[in-house]
Amino acid sequence: MTESAHRLPGARCREIVARAYDAGRLPSIRAAVFHRGEVRWHCALGDGGRQYRIGSITKTFTAVAVLRLRDLGAVHLDDPVGAHLPDAPYGDHTIARLLAHASGMTAEPAGSWWERTPGRDWAQLVEANRTPLDVSAAGERYHYSNLAYGLLGELVARLEGASWWTVVASSLLRPLGLAETTYLPGEGAAIGTSRDPRDGRLLREPAHDSGAMAPAGQLWSTVHDMARWADVLAVGHDAVLSATTLAQMRVARAADSSTQHRGAYGLGLRLRWRSESTLVGHTGSMPGFLAGLFVDPESRVGAVVLTNATTGLDPERLSSELIEASEPSLLESGPAPLDRAADRDVGAEELAGDWFVGNTRARLTPTQDGFVLTEDTARRFVREAADRYRGQNGYFAGEELRVVRRPDATISHLEVVTFVFTRTPYDPAAPIPGGLPEPL
Repeated sequence: MTESAHRLPGARCREIVARAYDAGRLPSIRAAVFHRGEVRWHCALGDGGRQYRIGSITKTFTAVAVLRLRDLGAVHLDDPVGAHLPDAPYGDHTIARLLAHASGMTAEPAGSWWERTPGRDWAQLVEANRTPLDVSAAGERYHYSNLAYGLLGELVARLEGASWWTVVASSLLRPLGLAETTYLPGEGAAIGTSRDPRDGRLLREPAHDSGAMAPAGQLWSTVHDMARWADVLAVGHDAVLSATTLAQMRVARAADSSTQHRGAYGLGLRLRWRSESTLVGHTGSMPGFLAGLFVDPESRVGAVVLTNATTGLDPERLSSELIEASEPSLLESGPAPLDRAADRDVGAEELAGDWFVGNTRARLTPTQDGFVLTEDTARRFVREAADRYRGQNGYFAGEELRVVRRPDATISHLEVVTFVFTRTPYDPAAPIPGGLPEPL
């Protein structure tokens, strides 16, 4: 076992991972906890490799590539996919419903089990699926569809004028420095395995190029690359996708009636409910591999787990357990090194500290692109211009917050949709709605 920690007590995390490793009889597991994209604790158990196949976590890359096209105006989410891919099967289903697994289309492409056989090209995929097979009405319910992401990958390729992988590599991986995320396994990558249920022997599983179905589950990666990618899914990245669009992707679009109490699905993202926040991410499985990647967009604490086993692990549950165990220690230990004062929004530094709405206290904490205002819940604001910030979540989502200054340029108060925040309770020098309260 190897392990490292950075200001994070690892005993509890190590216990959680070791228990899952033993219970699942896993040949190897790699697990990490991260904060703001930086791995703060990780461990490796068993004989594996640095790189693992991440299966359907690949879908998050495909979804981001599609949303980039939407933001550029090349597509609308309500467009039928056939408007851009005239030869596509299921062409009447909208892009949004394909992304959210709400189209009602069949789960898998027709023909041989695609995950265990050499992949077909687009023309072969089209021919095999020429006769549509819908299992429910569009929008009626959540029904996971790998085939939907084969169509979305071709949509990206057709509109970008390059293969799906070329687009992902050039537009997503390269700007983010995710050099360990690859189409095919690198040297020393883990070997996919399963166990014979009769005698427990480890068996080698196939690892093919998925061809036209690659956008649904092809990629290989490491815990460090996955940590950085998860933080992009949490807060966005200027070179990849805006925080506003990522927030749209995290809105629940579809859910299964039997599991909706645990979570739902947004635009390419799995949502896992918690009492005070929602984890976002995805799980993955391909023959011989299981993976899980989840992050809390509010705290930016997340976890990734990778194993070269076909069964024996619930990666979503394990990721969630690691986040729950780590979050208090990470948040108490202070910001990650990359969040040093020099990287923060300069305007928000002036606003740091306590503010009051009447007698109600709120704490303002600067971030790299704005600030977080915390009362009973944390409300994030992003800087749009000098003394202008835009709410990103909660009650103030989409609302403008103005910094109001006195003639000498010092700050008088903050205003956001009629609410007035002052440095002292009911500051008589600020325009308090309703006037100052009178003592009883």
